[in-house]
Amino acid sequence: MFRPVEIPLWLLVLIVLFATVTFASHFLFPSVRWFFRKRMERAVARLNTRLARPIEPFKLARRHDMIQRLIYDPAVAQAIVEHAQSHGVPENVAFELAGDYAREIVPSFSATAYFTFGTRAAKWLSRALYRIRLGAFDRDALDAIDADAAVVFVMNHRSNMDYVLVTWLAARTSALSYAVGEWARVWPLAPLIRAMGAYFIRRRDRGALYRRVLQRYVQMATAGGVTQAIFPEGGLSLTGRMAPPKTGLLGHIVEDFGNHPRDVIFVPVALNYDRVLEDRVLIGAGAAGNRRFRVPPARLAGAVLGHLGQRLTGRFRGFGTASVGFGAPLSLAEFLGGAAPQPQDTARLSREMMSRIEEVMPVLPVPLVAGILLDVSPLPPERIEIRVAACLGMLHARGVALPRRDAARITADALDNLLRRGLLVEGGEGLRPAPGAEPVLRFYAASVAHHFEPARLAAAAPDLSPPTPGR
Repeated sequence: MFRPVEIPLWLLVLIVLFATVTFASHFLFPSVRWFFRKRMERAVARLNTRLARPIEPFKLARRHDMIQRLIYDPAVAQAIVEHAQSHGVPENVAFELAGDYAREIVPSFSATAYFTFGTRAAKWLSRALYRIRLGAFDRDALDAIDADAAVVFVMNHRSNMDYVLVTWLAARTSALSYAVGEWARVWPLAPLIRAMGAYFIRRRDRGALYRRVLQRYVQMATAGGVTQAIFPEGGLSLTGRMAPPKTGLLGHIVEDFGNHPRDVIFVPVALNYDRVLEDRVLIGAGAAGNRRFRVPPARLAGAVLGHLGQRLTGRFRGFGTASVGFGAPLSLAEFLGGAAPQPQDTARLSREMMSRIEEVMPVLPVPLVAGILLDVSPLPPERIEIRVAACLGMLHARGVALPRRDAARITADALDNLLRRGLLVEGGEGLRPAPGAEPVLRFYAASVAHHFEPARLAAAAPDLSPPTPGR
C-alpha cells in the first residue's frame, strides 16, 4: 500500500490539475463568491441611502436564479406546451428553446458597473459632445411619487445617445433598466449592456413562445419594483417627428396590473438635440423605406478620426445643445379608475403618454431656426432673429419650456452650427438652405413642428401668423 508507484509525468500533471479544479470549484470559488457577494450587498446598502428610489432585490438577484424562475413560471410553462403541440416537437425541446430565450433576455445587473463606470462614462461622454440643458422639470411632482410604486420612464427615441443621456441624468434617482434591440448583441458590447441592467429584445422573428417569455420578464420586473425606461416608438425616429406608439412593452405592464400590489407610475421624458449624431443615416433609412442602419466601416472610421483630429487641434466646438424635459407623471391606478385593465386601455395609455411627451419637447436653437428657413428663405440674420423672437413669445404664452437665452443668442448659436455643417449658404439676400440640405433641416425642424400647429397656437396667439417649422 505504501510502495512507490511510477507514473508518467503528464499523468501526474493531469491528476494534480483535476485535483486543483475540484478543490477550487467545491471550496475556493464558493468562498470567493460569498466574499464578493457580501461586499456587493454592503456597497448596495450604502448606495441605496443616496438614491431616491433604492435598488430593488429583484434587480440584484443572481442571473441564474432569475432564468430558472422565468422558465418555470406557469404562464411560460403553458406556452412551452402550446409551442410543442403547434410545432410537433417534444416538450423538452420547447423547454430548451424557452431557456435560450430567457438567457437572451435576462440581464446580469452589476451595481458596481452601473454606478462606478456606467454613469461616470455617460456623464463624461454627454458633456464632451453637448451642452446639457434641463427642459421642463417639476421636481415636486417627481419627488411626490410613491416610494413603493414601480416607475417607468416613457421616452421618445431620437438618437442612440438617449441611453447615455438619461442614464446619467437619472443616476441620482435609481438604476434604469432598458430594452435594447438586436444591434447591441455583439461582443464586447453585450456583456457590458447586461451588466448595466438592460435586457435584449427581438424586433423581428418573434414567435408566441418568445413573446410570452419576454412578457413575463417585463411583468416580473415591474412587480419587483424595477425602474424601467421604455421607447414606445419601438425604434429611432426616421423623420424627426415621433412615430406612432407601439403597445408591446406597455401592454405587458398594463395587462398584469392588479396581479401585484404596486402602483405603476409612468413618467414622460422628451429628448431633443441640436445635432443627432446619426442623422444622415436615419434620413437615408427613411428615404429607402426600411430600418436598416448600415454605416460603411470606412465612413465610420473617417468620422471618428476626423473628430479625434478636431479634438487634438482644439477645433472641436461641440454639437450644440442636448436637452431633456420631464412631463407630469401618470399613475396607472388613477388612469384605470380602479377598474380592471381592458384591451383598449393600452392604446389609450400610449396616446396619453405620447401627448405628454410632445408637451415637454425641448425647443432648441437648430430645430427652431431650421424651421424658419424652410418656411421662408433667403433671410438675413437680423430677420431670422425677429422671427425667432416671435416664435419664443408664442411658445412662452403656451407655457412651453424655452432655452434660457435670448433670441439673439439662440439665432447666433443655430446659425453657427448650421454653417459649420455646410447646411446653409450665404447669398446677396441672406441665408438659405444649401443644395441637398433640406432633408436634414426638415429632420430637425420636425422635432418641434407640433408646437407650431395652428390648432395649438390659436388660443395662445390668435392674431399672429407664425412661421411653421418643418412644413
